[in-house]
Amino acid sequence: MPGVVAVALQWLLWLGVPRVFPDTMMYGIIGYLVGGAAVLAWWLFLSRAPWSERLSVIVLMVVAVFATSRIVHESIANGMMGTMLPISSFPVMSLALVASAAIGRRLSLGPRRALMAGAILLACGVFTLLRTGGITGDGNSDLHWRWTETPEKRILAQVGDEPVARPAAPSASPSSTPATASTPAAENLVPAKAGGEPTATIAVPAAAPTRAEWPGFRGPSRDGVVRAVRIETDWSKSPPVELWRRPVGPGWSSFAVQGDRFYTQEQRGEVEIVSAYNLHTGAPVWRHRDAARFWESNAGAGPRGTPTISNGRVYALGATGILNALDARDGSVAWSRNTASDAGKKVPEWGIASSPLVVGEVVIAAAAGSLAAYDAATGKPSWFGPKGGYGYSSPHLTKIDGVEQIVLVNGPGAIGVAPSDGSVLWKHAWEGDSIVQPALIAGRDLLIGSGSGLATHTGMLRVTVERESGGWVVKERWTSNGLKPYFNDFVVHKGYAFGFDGSILACIDLDDGKRKWKGGRYGHGQLVLLPEQDLLLALSEEGELALVRATPDQFMELARFKAIEGKTWNHPVLVG
Repeated sequence: MPGVVAVALQWLLWLGVPRVFPDTMMYGIIGYLVGGAAVLAWWLFLSRAPWSERLSVIVLMVVAVFATSRIVHESIANGMMGTMLPISSFPVMSLALVASAAIGRRLSLGPRRALMAGAILLACGVFTLLRTGGITGDGNSDLHWRWTETPEKRILAQVGDEPVARPAAPSASPSSTPATASTPAAENLVPAKAGGEPTATIAVPAAAPTRAEWPGFRGPSRDGVVRAVRIETDWSKSPPVELWRRPVGPGWSSFAVQGDRFYTQEQRGEVEIVSAYNLHTGAPVWRHRDAARFWESNAGAGPRGTPTISNGRVYALGATGILNALDARDGSVAWSRNTASDAGKKVPEWGIASSPLVVGEVVIAAAAGSLAAYDAATGKPSWFGPKGGYGYSSPHLTKIDGVEQIVLVNGPGAIGVAPSDGSVLWKHAWEGDSIVQPALIAGRDLLIGSGSGLATHTGMLRVTVERESGGWVVKERWTSNGLKPYFNDFVVHKGYAFGFDGSILACIDLDDGKRKWKGGRYGHGQLVLLPEQDLLLALSEEGELALVRATPDQFMELARFKAIEGKTWNHPVLVG
C-alpha cells in the first residue's frame, strides 16, 4: 500500500536517521518534510477516498492542531519556538490516518470516516498528556508525562524550608561600600537534605597536592585552560572518588572558586539566585535572591551566566539582565543594576547569557550583543558599547598587537573596544551564532566559531588583527568546516584547536584549519584543557566525565565514567 510506504519513509527520515547519525538534525528536518509530502501526495492523489473526504481530512488535521495548541502544556505550545506541536503531531496524525484507512477500508462510509476522524483527533490529543524538559543540542525533545514533577519542583518541595543560620564571618576585612540599590538581603545557610537537579564534586586523583583558583567563566583567562595541575589518568587503578553530591536549581551557570567556597547561579521558582557553597562539603553558605525568572521551553529556566570573583566581591549577571555586586563573604549587596534597561536592549529569546568581566576598576557585561560598563565600587555607569547586534557570548579581555582590549563576538561579527571608554578599535563582519568565546593565537590572530548550521556562517574563522598607519586592519586568513562549535567552547593547545563539532569531538590545525581527527560522542558537552599533560577533561551532555588526549595524531579516550544524571550544558571546573 503506497500510504504505508509513505508514512514509513516519513518516520524513518524524521526520527531514524538523526538517531543513527546525531549530527544530521537538519537532514532529519528535511527528511520530515520529504516524508510528509509523500504522505500528503498519497492521500490527495493516490488514495481511493472521495475528494470531499480527502480535503476534509486535511482540514481536520489543521483544526486538531489549532485546538490542541490551546490546551497543551506551555512547554509543548512554545517548544522549538512554537513549532513543536505542528512538527511533532503531523507524523503522528499521518500514521493514524494511514492505519485507520487500512483498517477501515472494508467498512461502510460512515464508520470509516468516524474511525479516521477519531484516530486523527486521538493522535493529536496525545500531546495534551505530555510536557517537555527542553531539547538536546541535537534538537531532540526531552518528553515526560504532563503530571510528572520537574526537577525544579522537586527541589522546591524539599529545600523550601531549609533552616537559616548566621555562621561566623571569615577573617577577611569587611567591605565599606554601601548598597546603592534596593535588593533582597542574602540568606546565610546551613546544610539540609535535598533532592532534585544534581551537581557533583568529583575528587580526581592528583599526582601531587596542588591548588588552583578559578575566578570565573572558563578560568582566569576565559580560555578553559587549567594551569599547573596534574591528575592521574589511569582511572581503572585510581578512579575518581565522590566527595559529596547535592541538588541545585536549573540554569546554565558554571562555577567561580576561591578558597574554600564556590559560587554559582540557579533558578528556584520565581526567584533567581546567586549562591555560595562550601567547596569541601557542598553545604550552602549564603544565597542572594532576586524576584526574577527567565524560562523558555527549549533550554529551560534559569540564569545563563557564571559569577565573577574580584577583590572580595562576586559579580553575577542574571538572565533578565540583573547585574549584582555582592560581598563574597556573606552575599550582602554592594550595588545592583539592570544591564538590559541601562543599555536599552530587550532580553533576547535565549535570555541574557553572559558572564561579567572585571578590568581594573570597571565591571563590563554583555547585554544582548552590546556592552555595558560600570564602576566596580559604586555601580555607576561608566560607558556603553555599540548598540547594534545581538548575541550570547561574554566580553573577552585580551591583548592584540600589544594593545589591551575587549573582544566581543556578536551577531554581526566581532568587535574590539577600549576598556577605558568602550570606543571601537576595530570590527569585522562575520555573521555566526555569536555564542562561544573567541581565542587569541600568535599575539594578533583571533579564532571565532559558529556551529548551529542556521547562521550565515558555520565553522571556524581565523583573522589577523593589527595596527597599521591608517588604524586597525582585520584580514581573514582562513575559514574551516572541520570544527563547528555551536554553544560548546573550544580550547587551543600547541598549534591545534580542540572542541565539539556538533556532538563529536574534533581537532583542527591552526595553520590551515584542516581537520586532524574527529571521534568520541559526548553530546553537546563542554571541556577544559590540562596543558601540562596534553589532556582534555570533557563533560558530556548526558553527564559523563571523560579524559581525552589533546594531541593531533588521533582521537584517544583514556577514561570515562558517569558523573551526574540529566542533561548538562554547564562548563566543568577543575580545582586542585
